[in-house]
Amino acid sequence: MKTILVLNGINLNMFGKRDPAQYGTATLAEIDASVVALGEQLGVKVECFQTNHEGEMVERIHAAHNEGVDAVVINAGAWTHYSYGLRDALAILKAPVVEVHMSNIHAREAFRHQSVLAEIAKGQICGFGPDSYLLGLRAAVNLIA
Repeated sequence: MKTILVLNGINLNMFGKRDPAQYGTATLAEIDASVVALGEQLGVKVECFQTNHEGEMVERIHAAHNEGVDAVVINAGAWTHYSYGLRDALAILKAPVVEVHMSNIHAREAFRHQSVLAEIAKGQICGFGPDSYLLGLRAAVNLIA
């Protein structure tokens, strides 16, 4: 069975509590559960991981490389806009990377318009709330089919 790793970065554990006007009321646990359930329907195993520590995220990506995960769906949170270390770790992967965001980063503050991950990602999905994750998972499944 193919494995897709869903990575969540800094502050995303606060979904459901943080700025509901921007991010909605769904918690990360609820989002993870819906992504895992969709993965089962699509015939893939989904593993979810969240951390507020950049080094831990890089270590998880290195482990994903060693494990041979088939695809990665990532919402890096604020790291999206400046973490070249995270970008370089993702570039090591042989698996396709799909970037997702709950909000439309291109319709927000100017600093959020830039994604240092975009050029190594197969694509970016943003602005659809929790559905961004489901769309990202579907895209990842299609990429590895």
